[in-house]
Amino acid sequence: MNTARRKSRFKRAWPFYLMVLPGLCYLLINNYMPMFGIIIAFKKMNYTKGIFGSDWAGLSNFRFLFGTKDAWTITRNTIGYNAIFFVVGTILAITLAVSMNEIASKKASKTYQTLILLPYLMGWVVIGYLVYAFLSAENGFFNKTLLPSLGLNTVNWYQDKTWWPLILVVVNTWKNIGYSMIIYYSSIVGISMDYFEAARIDGATKWEQIRNITLPLLKPTVITLFILSVGQVFRSDFGLFYQVTKNSGPLYPYTRTIDVYVYQALMKNADYAMSGAASVYQSICGFILIVAANKIVKKFQSSSALF
Repeated sequence: MNTARRKSRFKRAWPFYLMVLPGLCYLLINNYMPMFGIIIAFKKMNYTKGIFGSDWAGLSNFRFLFGTKDAWTITRNTIGYNAIFFVVGTILAITLAVSMNEIASKKASKTYQTLILLPYLMGWVVIGYLVYAFLSAENGFFNKTLLPSLGLNTVNWYQDKTWWPLILVVVNTWKNIGYSMIIYYSSIVGISMDYFEAARIDGATKWEQIRNITLPLLKPTVITLFILSVGQVFRSDFGLFYQVTKNSGPLYPYTRTIDVYVYQALMKNADYAMSGAASVYQSICGFILIVAANKIVKKFQSSSALF
């Protein structure tokens, strides 16, 4: 009887298993199979011997990595920028989502959503050229038009690191704010109108409705995105820190992150072992942080935890 039931269930469910199969294959090939490359971080890579034939280096690659000042710089930049990106992005995304919800015209709302989301759909190469159009030392908008009109001296933007923390925050926020805004907006739209109608009957102002209804009910979404962001805090958007900055050497103290360091170790120095060590360091720290963040959230609000 149990065998007949299992067969009956399988016949009903096999189309769903079939739909899941491409995703599982992609996950296996793209995420799990490459994991064997972790051993590169513990090897003295010799290309004539191959990965498995190369001599073991133990933790020497890690000791060399953390023995240089680069380890502190890339860690500081990666964590610092991600923290600022999350705080600034969350505040602005919620503000835009709440404002979007107050627009009565559906046509205007859809138009604004499209315009705000458009930068998110653009590649970093395109955005890098747009930023260059503003910051070019010779023909950029700032040096050619804006600064002279204000009576200010021109700036060699790609050689002067002073303004780049602000520039990177602005560019990243401008590109990604649309995606975050859509997530928060969809959560706001899902809130029952009964809450707002009851609040209006009680004489609550628009700001009081936002503060006492909208924002508290957005907390689960904020917590979920926070946990996901914590898991990515040791990763950086390579396009932002490499393409937008034109990989300019003088900017490295403020623009070099772990991902950029790994790429440079691979492409410039062909140091696979060192790039492997940096990648393993990045992955382990990210895993520990996301588990810790989820555990903290689960302790105070278990319904918002991911697992």
